Amino acid sequence: MAVHEKNHFQVPIHETFQSTVQGEGFWVGTLVDFIRLSGCPVQCPWCDTGYSDGGGNTLRELRPFAELLKELKSSRVVISGGEPFIHKQLPNLVQALLDTGRQVNIETSGAFWQELPASTWITLSPKQHISPNYPVQEPFWQRANEIKFVISTGQELDFYKDYLLSSSDRPIFLQPEWHVRDRAIPIILELLQRDPNYRLSLQTHKYIGVL
Repeated sequence: MAVHEKNHFQVPIHETFQSTVQGEGFWVGTLVDFIRLSGCPVQCPWCDTGYSDGGGNTLRELRPFAELLKELKSSRVVISGGEPFIHKQLPNLVQALLDTGRQVNIETSGAFWQELPASTWITLSPKQHISPNYPVQEPFWQRANEIKFVISTGQELDFYKDYLLSSSDRPIFLQPEWHVRDRAIPIILELLQRDPNYRLSLQTHKYIGVL
């Protein structure tokens, strides 16, 4: 399919940001653009984009790829949500971004699977322990470039211990749940002693006041 044909595809957008800072995980501190796709059925209770109850009242605007591409300012684009992998146009959106010479990151719960170009950086943030109806699809445990857990009690890792044994070749980020961060950070500091692949991930963008 020709590039110009792909650019007429549409995706539901929650919001976009240009020239902001990645605040979490491996690429923290990197200048990026964000494309937040609309919609997520997983319903994480701490969701900071409005999908804790399914997102019935959240922003949703169908926009063509061509408009999104014209907005881009950074060399790296992060696709987040919601849950990006619920959208059938995701592979086409990724390819359209790659065709501009940019690098693409995607943040996902892993509950839905689609094949993407190998150069796409995938951040897997499992939510199966709080939403059992949305288990991580098996291919993600090998495909993910980094794994990120939102930590509230420290017991989250126990749920995934068998999977983590097969993911020892990639960084595993432990991120305090924002609303209980004063309690969660000391827990994470103890967890870091378990495995050299564990790393602390703070939501830096919230501390410095950027979107």
